[in-house]
Amino acid sequence: MLNNVRIVLINTSHPGNIGSVARAMKTMGLSDLYLVAPQQFPHQKAYEMSSNASDILEAATVVTTVDEALLDCTFVVGTSARSRVIPWPILSPRALAETVKKETLTNQVAILFGCEQSGLTNDELQRCHFHVQIPASPAYSSLNIAAAVQIIAYELYVASVDQPLAEESWEYRFATADDMEKLFTHLEDVLVQIDFLKLSNPRKLMTRLRRLFLRARLDENEMNILRGVLTAVQHTITTQRSL
Repeated sequence: MLNNVRIVLINTSHPGNIGSVARAMKTMGLSDLYLVAPQQFPHQKAYEMSSNASDILEAATVVTTVDEALLDCTFVVGTSARSRVIPWPILSPRALAETVKKETLTNQVAILFGCEQSGLTNDELQRCHFHVQIPASPAYSSLNIAAAVQIIAYELYVASVDQPLAEESWEYRFATADDMEKLFTHLEDVLVQIDFLKLSNPRKLMTRLRRLFLRARLDENEMNILRGVLTAVQHTITTQRSL
């Protein structure tokens, strides 16, 4: 289970926090760390704060975009403490762990953590199938990023040592994050072509469609069907315009 869980830190500003996250991961059996455009890494402070988890830092993958970090992932979760204008499916850390336990039987899972000051952006949160919120005192609910990772990692570890679940068969693999982004780009292009989506007044349409399709958990065959429908629509538009 834990080998198929990827912790993704986005635009982390303080290298000490990266080291503390590595330590939190190692204590709970996690090892796959991706760093998206860290402001300072590698850095001595990261190694100092990692204690005996420097091997996690040595093996960390540094990329420049979220797309690169999620390329092969089929289940993506974003951590967020804020309420959204458009509600998104939300899991508690414990419910997340049980969901991840099932997903990691066959899929690569990514859990996203945003920069310390502002967390994940709206665009980053819209890449996620679910959001996870850590319950905390309403009087002071701000968690250090390493503390947040530690809580999520603890729940994942506890779930991993419970009785393993039987693998559920599915005829096709689930669509990856990269697949989903290609679908959303294709869908937006078609909706603009048929004048259903007006870029001058989008009305959060694509955000709602993202939520719909991410909640559905498309597999690769379903993805191909939808892309085929969109391509057929484009072909019909081109044919009618040429008449």
